[in-house]
Amino acid sequence: MPQHDHQLHEGESLKSAARSRLETKGEQWTGMREAVFEALAAFDRPASAYDIAESVSKTQDRRVAANSVYRILDLFVGANLARRVESSNAYVANQHPDCLHDCIFLICDTCGQTTHIDDDRLSGGIRDAAHDTGFAATRPVIEVRGTCSDCQDG
Repeated sequence: MPQHDHQLHEGESLKSAARSRLETKGEQWTGMREAVFEALAAFDRPASAYDIAESVSKTQDRRVAANSVYRILDLFVGANLARRVESSNAYVANQHPDCLHDCIFLICDTCGQTTHIDDDRLSGGIRDAAHDTGFAATRPVIEVRGTCSDCQDG
């Protein structure tokens, strides 16, 4: 399977890469954006704007509206800091924000765990099929629902 050659970030490295990417796009890394990104990155599954708003509200000891979080998440998706899992209207932090590619998500229907994979053959095939019908696919998102190996073993 063709793979992208990129560095996966986590923890402080992920936050630093996200900040750098956002600033490269001409945006500011504000305290609220940092709080939203930290909350998003802390989830071990896709998180909704409401999940993130609740988490940020707890850490900041004040109510944060989901609408504010949605605006920040839209900015993050546009800057490649986060990916949207369409079928569950939830988001995951992009562990390699400097690498632009199509999204392929494997989503466990039992535990909700979502794995992001890269396969240029698959996403390229989708783009080719769309092109053959006269359609320009600007952002293919492929979601495969099923059962992860942990849930299969359990």
